[in-house]
Amino acid sequence: MVVEIREAEAPPEVAAIYAELRQAYGLPLVNLIWRHFAALEGVLPWAWETVRPALPLLPAARARVETVLSVPKLWMGAEAATLAAAYHRGNLSNLILLTALQRGRLGEAPSPAATPPVRMLPEPPALPKLDALPEAVARDVRALAALHGHEGGVIPTLYLHLAVWPALLRPLYSALSPMMAMGRIAALRDLAIEAASLEAEKLRPFLGSPPEPPPAALATARDTLRIFTGRVIPEMIPIGMMLTR
Repeated sequence: MVVEIREAEAPPEVAAIYAELRQAYGLPLVNLIWRHFAALEGVLPWAWETVRPALPLLPAARARVETVLSVPKLWMGAEAATLAAAYHRGNLSNLILLTALQRGRLGEAPSPAATPPVRMLPEPPALPKLDALPEAVARDVRALAALHGHEGGVIPTLYLHLAVWPALLRPLYSALSPMMAMGRIAALRDLAIEAASLEAEKLRPFLGSPPEPPPAALATARDTLRIFTGRVIPEMIPIGMMLTR
């Protein structure tokens, strides 16, 4: 499990950045990678101050990445689709923005024009904790995560959140398992990475100067970020699209 500070447990200085994140993304939740940054001393404010100036460019960048991905529908019901839409927006935003963060500022551009406020997506049910789930449900969540074979055993939060409706987990596993085995998810992942990489390059001149000195935990954050932008996030983008559509 990735160390994190959950929203309900965030101290005031972390909660303030979480609130800014939710407002900027138009999301009622904070994605795992940011919750992980919060658990590493000094990393969350360092990363947030660096990427914040580029945020007005994100909606158009997200739309361009989506145009290169063609996915089948995977209907699990309206509630699951609404929840998946929130994670999908967050994953697209994070793949683009954090790829730019990894590469660092390149050049300097004037501040982008302000954009209209992003529409806030509906509030989801409370995120359960894995160790509080019935054993059979927790096993189904772990089985979905195991399809990805992520380094470090990362459990994508969407799967954990879908445990609110436990009857969905096994049908979702049955639908995703052959797509994983045949390489369809991997192919879509690679397309998402390629498209997000192009968008990240456009964002780099708009990044802020990172605060100095860099936090001591930055090396740990970079290791996790490599896993998240290389596998965890881009694999969940086509899955989120399928569930949303």
